[in-house]
Amino acid sequence: MHSRITMAAAAAALAIVALAGCSSNAASTGSSASSGASSSSSSHSDTASSTPDLGTAKTSLGTVVVDGKGMTVYVFDKDTANSGTSACTGACLSAWPPVTTTSSTPAVAGVTGKVGTITTPDGKKQLTLNGLPLYTYSGDAAKGDVTGQGLQGIWWVVSPSGDKVTGGSSGY
Repeated sequence: MHSRITMAAAAAALAIVALAGCSSNAASTGSSASSGASSSSSSHSDTASSTPDLGTAKTSLGTVVVDGKGMTVYVFDKDTANSGTSACTGACLSAWPPVTTTSSTPAVAGVTGKVGTITTPDGKKQLTLNGLPLYTYSGDAAKGDVTGQGLQGIWWVVSPSGDKVTGGSSGY
């Protein structure tokens, strides 16, 4: 029992530290937009991939976008659509990992918004939907979890059309 309490306390401390990193103004003023230029792809792909990079799933908030592992996808209010960069940097990325792909034409299933990619500072391809970078939340433990919804009033799950879903806030 003592180890469960210790693990819960450690998890809570990690979440607080990670969220603190997200609450600061993480937008960089000197980033080079040319290296993070957005590339567009069709919202539907005819690749032979068995698992799409993005799909949809039913959750307590309705049908939302999920990554290739079935985890809920989020957008960040501090990001600017079509800027080619992400405002989530540093500690923020520990709590909100970017949704990435290795494909120049990401495979999608059920997503109707415009899918594209931007280049992360470490050279990976982060998926975008309607020009906004996509993230998962480290606090979501299983498929269908939406525990990041409404966190700090700036993190939102995404509908298949690419609109943020603002209902169902977690209240944190």
